[in-house]
Amino acid sequence: MMDRALIGVLTPSSNTILEPATSALVAGLPHVSAHFSRFNVTQIALSDSANDQFRLDPMLAASRLLADAHVGVIAWSGTSASWLGNAWDRQLCEAIEGQTGIPACTAVGAINDLIALRPATRIGLISPYTQDVQSRIIANYAAAGIHTVAEAHTGLSENFAFSQVPDDTVATMCRTVAAASPEAIVIMCTNMRGWSIMADLEAELGIPIIDSTAAVVWKALGMLGVDMAPLHQRGWMFRQGL
Repeated sequence: MMDRALIGVLTPSSNTILEPATSALVAGLPHVSAHFSRFNVTQIALSDSANDQFRLDPMLAASRLLADAHVGVIAWSGTSASWLGNAWDRQLCEAIEGQTGIPACTAVGAINDLIALRPATRIGLISPYTQDVQSRIIANYAAAGIHTVAEAHTGLSENFAFSQVPDDTVATMCRTVAAASPEAIVIMCTNMRGWSIMADLEAELGIPIIDSTAAVVWKALGMLGVDMAPLHQRGWMFRQGL
């Protein structure tokens, strides 16, 4: 029987970037494939109604559907923990593993692992979010001893709209924060482009780029023991071991 590496990916319902991005990243890896399960997410804000989208019940229901496909890891390809906090992230992973028996990982957990591997205590932060969400993310990193030396955000709250931010805008935002000489630049959102341009930006700026969508793929592949050599040209992160 063919030995396959199957990645299960939890996906916000209005996201249109992470699925093609994840599939493109794993396309050149033998016997690796990504499989997706959606739950309702349409707005990113700090309100109770917006945060209620990230209740465990719908995420666990989507996880159980992925378990039917016998995936080897379940990855939450969303960045909600960046404003909800790392404790929420850990609770999610524990709940997924308890319900399905399958190891779990998250985009923010992967980003944090990569920041630690750099190691970086000074980051540049890029997102499509509103100022209050961005400020909460910056405060959460500050509490962990990671200082945001520069940031750029587009001020959007509708999740689908994040996917409409052009590559050129993302690149310009990265160049802007690079002027503060961060040790890494984090693109915080799995529904905004960054994965396809991060290698070129790294070559231009001389700073590692940590894109959310690519980061969770890196983490999932590492958990499955997949050789990431074919992805080395994609960027700094894919040359790092777990």
